[in-house]
Amino acid sequence: MATRKRRSNRDHARKLQRPSVSDEVIEADLMALLTPALDAQQSYYRQLGLRNRVLTLPLMMAAVLTLLWRQVPSVQELTRLLAREDLLWCKATKVSQPALSQRFLEFPATLFERVFFDLLPHLRQRWTERHQRPLPESITYAREHFEHLWIADGSTLEALFRKLGSLQALEQGPLAGKLLTVIDLVTRLPLHIWFCDNPKASDTRFEPQLLKVITARTLLILDRGFYHFQFLAEVIAAQADFITRLKAKAHYEIQQVFTETETCRDYLIRLGTKRKKTPQLTCALNPSSRWPHLVSLPHLRHRPTAITTVRGGGPLSSSLAH
Repeated sequence: MATRKRRSNRDHARKLQRPSVSDEVIEADLMALLTPALDAQQSYYRQLGLRNRVLTLPLMMAAVLTLLWRQVPSVQELTRLLAREDLLWCKATKVSQPALSQRFLEFPATLFERVFFDLLPHLRQRWTERHQRPLPESITYAREHFEHLWIADGSTLEALFRKLGSLQALEQGPLAGKLLTVIDLVTRLPLHIWFCDNPKASDTRFEPQLLKVITARTLLILDRGFYHFQFLAEVIAAQADFITRLKAKAHYEIQQVFTETETCRDYLIRLGTKRKKTPQLTCALNPSSRWPHLVSLPHLRHRPTAITTVRGGGPLSSSLAH
């Protein structure tokens, strides 16, 4: 009997054994964007007690960006690349592979985070200045009713590649933790990023941080990972609204039927059971799609077809309200 071939994870595939070719236009754009942000972080770099030797902040930033956008297959190949080519703003520098590997393990991630958030205002300005493509009808309609359209999504970071000698002794590459990102649906740019060391943590771990940043007239598009009714009730209490997938085996009672045909069903429901610590919610439910979704907007009378975002191989699609 023939054995079934195991499918590979294409995210981890490394078909190329050498880096891709550099592009002068992309390099010039990266240098123009990042040079001021790197200069602004030099004082913080010194506050952390990091010394200006060979593997400084500019060189490490150039190395990480090159590793990503040129698809360098390993730290060993990156070491060779550093020795023979100028990488962005850094001249060719000869370093040992153990030294570079150790620097990757010890270099503070907060420096990359600060540089990234320094860049965001410039990226938003670029978005407003360039020629605007027409937005989808649903997003255009939503902007008439909300000041902010946000997507909140959590992801478990991929297992580390065991290219570093310090990780090769492990039986299995460790997961790198849990990340939650809040993205502006209009500009497609991140607004907030939170990190948790525990890769098994659920999205509910980030509920307090999310509640601190939402304001009135914000529409949150959430995945099913945010399943606490108390959290959804607090979102409504903050005069914000949400669209989310219905939790499996959730208990609800239909209070009003908006639409009920062979192709579309739309209800006003009472979600949850009467318990001391669990609030009940009044929401709109559309169970007719492949991904049944809840909407906390029963007060609106008209809506466009759908707000759609790709999630885990399928769309999270929802109307705004009935």
